[in-house]
Amino acid sequence: MFEFRLPDLGEGIHEGEIIKWHVKVGELIKADDPLVDVETDKAAVTIPSPVGGRIVRLGGEVGGTVIVGEVIAVIDETVTEAGRVPEPAPGGRAAAEAPPAAAVQRPVPAAPATRRLAREQGVDLSLVPPSGPGGRVTPEDVQRFAEGRKVPPPAAPPEVPRPAPPQLVAEAERSAQAAAAIPYLELAPLPDFEQWGAVDREPFRSIRRKVAYKMVTSKVLVPHVAHMDEADVTLLEEFRHRENERRREKSGPHLTLLAFVIKAVTAGLRATPAFNASLDPFKDEVIYKKYYNIGVAVDTGRGLVVPVIRDTDRKSIVAISAAIEDLAKRAREGTIEVSELQGGTFTITNVGPLGGTALIPAVNYPEVAILGMGRVQEKPVVRDGQIVIRKMLPLTLSFDHRVADGADAARFVTEMVREISDPNLLLLET
Repeated sequence: MFEFRLPDLGEGIHEGEIIKWHVKVGELIKADDPLVDVETDKAAVTIPSPVGGRIVRLGGEVGGTVIVGEVIAVIDETVTEAGRVPEPAPGGRAAAEAPPAAAVQRPVPAAPATRRLAREQGVDLSLVPPSGPGGRVTPEDVQRFAEGRKVPPPAAPPEVPRPAPPQLVAEAERSAQAAAAIPYLELAPLPDFEQWGAVDREPFRSIRRKVAYKMVTSKVLVPHVAHMDEADVTLLEEFRHRENERRREKSGPHLTLLAFVIKAVTAGLRATPAFNASLDPFKDEVIYKKYYNIGVAVDTGRGLVVPVIRDTDRKSIVAISAAIEDLAKRAREGTIEVSELQGGTFTITNVGPLGGTALIPAVNYPEVAILGMGRVQEKPVVRDGQIVIRKMLPLTLSFDHRVADGADAARFVTEMVREISDPNLLLLET
């Protein structure tokens, strides 16, 4: 019997919630067939079966929580698709019990999206050196192999931790006590709500719980300040609609306003590096990032996730539009890779399509700034002494006051507004 345990799903993930079983006890499956959908605190993933055979036991019910390393399925590998035990190999019992040849390999651990990419690229996954956790092959591994690039060496095995010096232990304990000692904070027990009427209860899990942890950390730790402005996007919207109309007969992504804003944000981050940084309060260091990975908040129906568009300084607006379309679709379907939710340097949240004139978003810690986009509205404004109707986009920059001041925010937003208001400037950025 083969005991399949929940694999390592990525950095910091140690459990998941069973969303859907694709198999039943007694069912015959093939290697790489979908086995179970598991939702972690970052995303929902479909885990394929590493072997073929008959399902003997499933380790958990829908809605239950499974821990990394816990047995989630027991599979009888000796049963063929026809439901029979394989016949002995030529040469008798000894040959049948002989160990398999060295060329026979277990299926390579990889997500369905990675396997799909490998098929599209014509790549044999068994030949791709993995760089993901637990020997997992990532999409980047497949792409590197397909392009013939040098594969990074495998990560060195983790060092055996050594006991920390007593003075460091004492310092860490003092820091923990100081962090917990928030004056006037006392969590009183909740009242019995059922004394006033019927209630429904559901577990607070997975993505929704992760959002709660992130938001509490952000609002407690980060001293938020907000800077607000409006951008005149009349010319940009005319250009965007004209281009989408021209491109209608061609294949390619729909050009969204968000893609143009991402390009303008990238230009603003280059001009104001403080907002493309993180603060390490334990080392008294500000870490300025020399790369530009913009996260885009996506409402999935199960909670908020933030896919990351990498290297936006080197992508065209068309490429950024395609990335938004692809990442948002897979985030809502629950098939996005965990690695695609990591490494962001700045986040944008756009509530315009849902309504609302403006918002003050919470910083996506450990980033130091986030941009909130409201709904584009036609408004009367003064231009050259005349009242005219223009399309105005409300913007709010929430930022960490520890690393930047109001003047920095004003310069950042002013530069961004200048570029959004003139499509020609944005085109120069590409």
